[in-house]
Amino acid sequence: MKNRASVLIGLLWCVALLAVVVVGVLHTARMDLLTGKNFGDKIQARYLALAGIEKAEALLYQNARDRSHSGKNHSGQLYNDPQDFREAAFGRGSYSVLHRGRDDEGGGVIYGVSDEESRLNANTATSDALTKIQGLGSDMATAILGWRGSGSTVAETDYYMAQRPPYKPRGKSFETVRELLMVRGITPDLLLAKDMHQNGLLEDLSDGANEPPKYQDTVSEDDLGWAGILTVDSAAKNVNAAGDDRVNIQTADETSLTTVKGITRDIARAMVAYRNQNRFQGIADLLDVTPPRNNGNVPNARNNSTPPPGGSDSSGQRVIDENLFMEIADDVTATDDKTLSGAININTAGANVLICLPGIDRDLAQKIISHRQSSGFFANPAELLNVDGMTRDIFKQVAPLVTARSETFRILAEGRVKSTGVRQRVQVIARVNLDGVKTLSYREDDL
Repeated sequence: MKNRASVLIGLLWCVALLAVVVVGVLHTARMDLLTGKNFGDKIQARYLALAGIEKAEALLYQNARDRSHSGKNHSGQLYNDPQDFREAAFGRGSYSVLHRGRDDEGGGVIYGVSDEESRLNANTATSDALTKIQGLGSDMATAILGWRGSGSTVAETDYYMAQRPPYKPRGKSFETVRELLMVRGITPDLLLAKDMHQNGLLEDLSDGANEPPKYQDTVSEDDLGWAGILTVDSAAKNVNAAGDDRVNIQTADETSLTTVKGITRDIARAMVAYRNQNRFQGIADLLDVTPPRNNGNVPNARNNSTPPPGGSDSSGQRVIDENLFMEIADDVTATDDKTLSGAININTAGANVLICLPGIDRDLAQKIISHRQSSGFFANPAELLNVDGMTRDIFKQVAPLVTARSETFRILAEGRVKSTGVRQRVQVIARVNLDGVKTLSYREDDL
């Protein structure tokens, strides 16, 4: 009897151990299946995000073509477009294209693309422009210019070589905004603050995996750091809204100048005579063109009785007034450069970027923003003259540094698998114009 009881107890122990083993195997198998499914969902979420990138690039290219056909520099069509970019259903999930809205854009999260021409380019900004960024002093501005090769000193090189590990200043353009972290004096707290992913969204506030992501409505400038207004990629082709090369007022002959609608033969003759005595520093100097001294009357020219600074003609007569200037400004240039690197888009830049332009304080920056909100987007930079407080002297300083069109865009796409809530973000900076689409940078963020 005792032997039978012992056998029974042994069998029960075997069954118990076998049950533990089976449960362990099943648990491991379940975990493997969940891990595999989670990995598969992550891959799907990534491709959903890529679908958002592809759609945004396609729409941007179509928008560029549509604007060129209509001769329009800026439409604002895809910057706030929830119909195309908010939780667009695709397969087992959805994708969104989104960015953080500035205060003048209403704050919160906006569904659409953002453009790099609304930012200050760290590769082209002057020391004066950089020091207008809150908290960025002259020493740091000097270090930034030194890193990119403008006035690097032996002392600075020695500083970098003394680091562990040692390194040297690049001596040319920054390749990414994060490269600024290698510059003397610039820390993650200053450059990135709380925005370590450099996308303006900060943390997810949603309650569960099955709930769409939520983000805080208000984010301060201090939370985003300097990276919130800096770029290294902004550039636009030196062409007009239709995509045609602009006429260079520095070098074009009279016949070429008259191909610009609004410039008559007499105006062209006056422009050539003027530049023979006064080199054009920018297109704003067209407002100072006076008739040749041996031709006091210029038929068919538009006159402005405002006397010229310094006076190149005793009559004070002008051949180009502000109205004509606004008509022709998009078709002329004062440089042979094919690309305008670092040009700031006056239709999209916020106050913190606009104040980095020479002569513009915060009050005037706000007036520029208010003007485009109330009167519509600027057709070309010359329309800045319509802004209350914008003088010709300020405009002359600003004109070579601004544009009314964007060609470089930041696209932040988030893919989400609805059944599990697994998400993945992809951020691309792309140049989109009539030549096509070119990816300048690419990064993925794990969530």
